[in-house]
Amino acid sequence: MQEQDEPNEHNTNEHFDRNQRWRLILGKKAEQEDEEATALNAMGMEMDAALDSLYESGQKGGLGSSAPKVNRWLGDIRKYFPTDVVQVMQRDALERLGLKEMLLEPEMLEAVEADIHLVGTLLSLNHIIPAKTKQTARIVVQKVVAQLQKKLEHPMKAAIKGALSQSIKNRRPQYNEINWNRTIRANLKHYQPQYKTIIPHQLIGLGRKGNALKEIILCVDQSGSMASSVVYSSIFAAVMASLPAVKTQMIVFDTAVADLTKDLDDPVDLLFGTQLGGGTDINKALAYVQKCITRPKDTILVLISDLYEGGNERSMLQRVQEIAKSGVNFITLLALNDEGAPMYDKRIAAHYNSFNIPVFACSPDLFPDMMAAALKREDMHYWCAKEEVEMK
Repeated sequence: MQEQDEPNEHNTNEHFDRNQRWRLILGKKAEQEDEEATALNAMGMEMDAALDSLYESGQKGGLGSSAPKVNRWLGDIRKYFPTDVVQVMQRDALERLGLKEMLLEPEMLEAVEADIHLVGTLLSLNHIIPAKTKQTARIVVQKVVAQLQKKLEHPMKAAIKGALSQSIKNRRPQYNEINWNRTIRANLKHYQPQYKTIIPHQLIGLGRKGNALKEIILCVDQSGSMASSVVYSSIFAAVMASLPAVKTQMIVFDTAVADLTKDLDDPVDLLFGTQLGGGTDINKALAYVQKCITRPKDTILVLISDLYEGGNERSMLQRVQEIAKSGVNFITLLALNDEGAPMYDKRIAAHYNSFNIPVFACSPDLFPDMMAAALKREDMHYWCAKEEVEMK
């Protein structure tokens, strides 16, 4: 990926007065309708042309279908606008001007500003990306994943380790389950000088050797509207899978179900194993999940979906109720992203609530703390109230 051009650091406020800024906001129509409208300098005219190509052209494809022209436009917006604005403009160009096919060209892909929305777009195009572009696409996805991992990995690990150390201690371990370091520290006051040894009054263990203390299943809807949720859940699943104290499974679904647990050691492989954009069969996904649950009371199931069921709704609701009654800590997230709750099926959400299954949207920043609360079996209604998260 090429580095962002230095001129991007231009501050509009430093180069334009109030009238010129209004002229940029209002577009060329302002000049056409008002002969005394403030004129723009050379830099302003270039910025105005970039904005006009996207928002004022009216002609679909204002950037044309020429890759060089689009590439030049991408360079201009990187030159004159900050990164967060560039990402919004790129996203608008993909939606308004039908430029997705342009991303199938390696040169074009190298020119764009990578963000989670671009990753979602690439994943939705995964099945049609030509071989010559796949490596470039992988580099783009790897860059975004690395940025998100750097931000999210430590909070996720710290939250889970903290929750497990507080909530799960085996006070009556078998001999091969004893945590000798903690047992000795806890019993130092019982040292017997005459025997030169400690008489342990309390044995401390951390569960059976080789067994995970908790099992976490992320069941993720990969329909088109859930793109950013798929990216975030994949990264969190990979982080949790690196912790031996929990067993993590990642299951994605549309009208088919795919178990991607084997790819959890590499979130990029994990993401390219998804197929964004299909329908939704929650019932089929939960039928698969039921077969994976071996210790209900030690299992946390996080269903990430907008709950628009395209399969057998009656069977799905029955299955949901069975899973909840079995003792599984069942949580439903309508989204796992920074964009808040999406459109969702309010009627199905009400059914889930009647089964005492919490339903809400969660931001990536809050997800580690939410998982810690789930591991400690805290009341999720209380947790949502504490974090000012709206229950649905």
